[in-house]
Amino acid sequence: MNYLKFFVSVALIQLTFQLNAQTSQQVVRVAKLVIDSAQVEAYRQLLKEGIETSVKVEPGVITLYAVSEKNRPTHFTILEIYASQAAYEAHLKTPHFLKYKNGTMGMVKSLELVDSTPLVPTMKIK
Repeated sequence: MNYLKFFVSVALIQLTFQLNAQTSQQVVRVAKLVIDSAQVEAYRQLLKEGIETSVKVEPGVITLYAVSEKNRPTHFTILEIYASQAAYEAHLKTPHFLKYKNGTMGMVKSLELVDSTPLVPTMKIK
């Protein structure tokens, strides 16, 4: 019995170290955008298409979660989580991201990218 407890303890410790190593490599960013009011619906469509494709086909994209403010529908915030810097850089070169970027260029009035540190890095969005 003591050997079983020992091996389970070692396995749990190893898993904890692996999870910490994986999350320490993640790139976490919050994008804050203001969109031209005349183009909000077109922007929403391009953003939705880009996010859905990225999450579906890119294993290095962990989360892209976009919201718009209820009282200021031209203000968008996107939580971006990538597995690594390499995954983020690969994302920027994909056809679907370039379609989004080029298609929305004239719609975006302002863009702020905020590199962030997660408070609970192992937490998953369900």
